[in-house]
Formats: sequence, structure tokens, C-alpha cells
Amino acid sequence: MEFDDDDRRKEAIEKANQRWNDMHKNYERENIKYDDWLEIFDRAIANCKTPIIDLGCGSGNDTLYLIEKGKNVIPCDYSKNAIANIKKNFPEVEKAECFDMSKGLPFIDNFTDIIISDLSLHYFTEQKTFEILEEIKRVLRPKGLLFFRVNSVKDVNYGAGEGKEIESHLYETADGRLKRFFDLNDIQKFFANWDKLYIHEEVMSRYGAEKVLWRGALKVNK
Repeated sequence: MEFDDDDRRKEAIEKANQRWNDMHKNYERENIKYDDWLEIFDRAIANCKTPIIDLGCGSGNDTLYLIEKGKNVIPCDYSKNAIANIKKNFPEVEKAECFDMSKGLPFIDNFTDIIISDLSLHYFTEQKTFEILEEIKRVLRPKGLLFFRVNSVKDVNYGAGEGKEIESHLYETADGRLKRFFDLNDIQKFFANWDKLYIHEEVMSRYGAEKVLWRGALKVNK
């Protein structure tokens, strides 16, 4: 049976949904912390006049950062619990969206100048990842920006190389979820149709054990 069989994909999505809802059962604003990964993009963020989409917002780390910069943020997540906590912890947020990004983004064409996707683009098959990136491009305005972080193949503390390899660098974990890990060739492949402003492999320590990831800034070339 091929991995992209609908029933198997739905099962993986449901297991991921359960995990994220369990993870985001309860967060308080005072416990939310962010690291400095967006600081190098502060000029573009400061100049942004449209709402900034925080795609895969989780507990709201980047949402908090952007709010403290005085920006209008639309936090988005697949987890209903994550969005419930966002609404509780950030009453200044006018709009938050709960949806499965693999089925498209609920925004009109050319909606925003900036989308942030922090550790939320590495859970999908190759085909679906390309589809999501096209959706992001659709929602961004001409010369719009995508700031992202994704897992590196060197991220051994958080599952790199573990589980059944479904596609190159995409693994099915023991509990049926998907995790993708990127090397430089993957970065070049998936983001081939974007203008690359910044690409860097680095270490992040927010979770305790060191996490190896890629940080990038891309510009729509439409």
C-alpha cells in the first residue's frame, strides 16, 4: 500500500492532532517564552503594514514576540487547544484560525506581506509540502516574505533518522506521525521557486536539549 493512501494519511493526521491537543492542554501567558530567531528580520517586520500570519503558532511564542513589536498577528494552528489558549492568553489578538494547512489556507489571494512558519512545515509528504508552499505563495503579496524554521537531518535529539523512512528524510514515527528532516539539497529543492534571502543551519536550545534546524527568509518571486 502506498503511503499517500487516503486512509493511512488520515490516520497519521488524527494521531498528530491528538498529540498536539495533548501538548497544548493549558498554557499561561507568563510561561510563554521565545528565542531570538526573528530578530534579524526585525526591519521587515517593523515595516509590515498587513496582518502577519503565524502559521503553526503552537503556544504562541512567535505571536508574543510580534505582539510585543506592536504588530497585528493572526495566529493559526491545527490544534483546537492551541487556538483556545491563544484566545485566552492574548485578548489583543483580533483573529485566530484553527485549520489543517494541508487542506489549504483560509485567506484570500495577496492577503499579507509576511507569513511566519516556525517548525510547522516538516510534517508532510513531498507532494503535500509543495502544495502548502504554493498556498503560502498565493496568500503572500508580490515580494512577500516567508520566515521559517524546519528540522535539520542533524537533529538527532529530536528524531532525525528514527522510524520508518517513507520518503527521503521523511519518517513515520512509532506512533504513526510524520516528521521530515532537511539537508541543504532539500532546502534547495523545496524552495527552488522562491528568492532566498537568508538560509542558515543552526542550533536552538529553547527546548533544553540542543535542536539543529534551518532558519530561512524567502521572498515571493511573482
